[in-house]
Amino acid sequence: MSLPQLTDADVTTHEPTRRARLKWVIVVDENLPAGRVTNAAACMAAAVGKALPELLGPDGKDASGVAHPGLPWAGCSVLAADAATLREIRTKATTKDDVLIVDMPEAAQTSRVYDEYLGELAATANDELGYCAISLVGPRNRIDRLVGRLGLLR
Repeated sequence: MSLPQLTDADVTTHEPTRRARLKWVIVVDENLPAGRVTNAAACMAAAVGKALPELLGPDGKDASGVAHPGLPWAGCSVLAADAATLREIRTKATTKDDVLIVDMPEAAQTSRVYDEYLGELAATANDELGYCAISLVGPRNRIDRLVGRLGLLR
């Protein structure tokens, strides 16, 4: 995994997201219950925001002068896939340059204590992990090739 290299020219808050060089997607296991899907997507967004704070646009003020925190300027599509497709996309993404991969192994949602999650993760081989969700950020063409056939989460 390598972080996409963002330049000032990449941050295009004045253009539609479809014109951005960068693309951000979250892919969740479509068979999870709604609460777990929401949790997985929120956790992916938090981890991506930490890794790439440049994705957040500037704060803004409304007409009354009340401040509102900056939101992602690149947008984010939340897509659905079955567990096997999720694993396949993650595996393929690991071979791509300049693609940030954030994932949520199943143990992250079954452990109630973070240190227990880390212990379970450390005791499980990579090829034995199942995933609730993955998030990918990178050049639009690379991300499109990885997830182009997936539909939006419903």
